[in-house]
Amino acid sequence: MATVASRVASAARAWRSTYRVSDYSNLLFLIPATVFFVGWQIYPIIRVFVLSFTDYKYLERNPPNFVGLHNYINALNDPLFHVGMLRAFVFTVVFVPLTILIPLVLAVLIDRVTNPWLSSFYRIVLLIPAVIPGPLVFVLWKWLFDFQIGPVNTILVEWLGIFTRQTAPQWLGGTPLSLPAVIIMEVWWGLGYHTMFFLAGLAAVPKDLSEQARIDGANEWQLFWRVIVPRLLPILSILVVLRFGTAMSVIDEYLIFGGFQRTSPTYTWTVYMYDLAFRIGDWLQGYAAAIGWLGAVVMMVFVVGMLYVFRSRD
Repeated sequence: MATVASRVASAARAWRSTYRVSDYSNLLFLIPATVFFVGWQIYPIIRVFVLSFTDYKYLERNPPNFVGLHNYINALNDPLFHVGMLRAFVFTVVFVPLTILIPLVLAVLIDRVTNPWLSSFYRIVLLIPAVIPGPLVFVLWKWLFDFQIGPVNTILVEWLGIFTRQTAPQWLGGTPLSLPAVIIMEVWWGLGYHTMFFLAGLAAVPKDLSEQARIDGANEWQLFWRVIVPRLLPILSILVVLRFGTAMSVIDEYLIFGGFQRTSPTYTWTVYMYDLAFRIGDWLQGYAAAIGWLGAVVMMVFVVGMLYVFRSRD
C-alpha cells in the first residue's frame, strides 16, 4: 500500500510541476473565438432547427405553435422544393467537374514550367480572381453579360457577327442562359484558388515516381491518371466536398443573375427558402427552416458518399 501511495503522490507532484495553473491562462485567449463561434455558428443552427418544428411567421404577432414534423412532411411533398433541388443538382453536376478538372490541368502544366520567373507570373495571374471581393465580381460579370453594353454580346454581335442586336443572347433575368452565366463566373472566380491547391499537392509528389514511370514506358496520359491523380486524391476529396457544398447552396449569384422568377433555372431550393422566409406573405420562417434542414441533410448524405469514393488508397 505504501508503495502504491508513494507512486500516486509522485505522479501528482509530477503533474503539478508540469501543468502549472499559469499554463491554463493561455485558454483565456480562446474565449473571444469561442464566443464568436457559439454566437454566430452554433446558436443560429440550433435556432433554425427549433423553428423548423413550429409554424413561426416573422410578421405575424401570434406566438408560434409546435407542429412537429408537419413542415418536413409538407416540404417533402412540395413540388417547388423538388424542382429547386433538381436545379441545384444540375448546376452542381456541371460546375464541380469544371472547377476541378480545369485547375488540375493548369496545375500540371504550371508545375512543369522550369523558368521560376515565368512560373511565378502564372501563379500571380491565376490568383487575381481569388482576391477580388465578391460584390465586385458580381458587378463585373453582370456588366460583362449585359444585353446591350456587355462585352460578351459585343464580341458575339460586332466582332464575330453570330447574332444581331435584336437576337443577341439574354444572359440575365432568369432566362435559360442565366445558369451557364453563373457557372462561367464561378469557374473563373475559383480558378486560381483551386489551382494553388493542386500545385501544393503536386509539390508533395516525388519526382522520381514520374521519372520511373516514363522509364517503364508510360505515356503522359498514363502518367497523369496512374501516378499523379492517385497522389492527389486527398486534395481532390477536399475540393470536391467544398465545391459540392457551395454549389448546392448557391444563392447570391442566383438572386443577382436570375431573380425570383419561379420558372427560372436559377430558382433553386435556396432561393425558394429565402423567398419563403423574407418575401412571401407573413414570412414563413418555420417552413423555410424545414426546407433548409432537408437540403442540408441531402448534402450531408452526398458528402459522406464522396468522402468514401475519394478516400486515399495509399
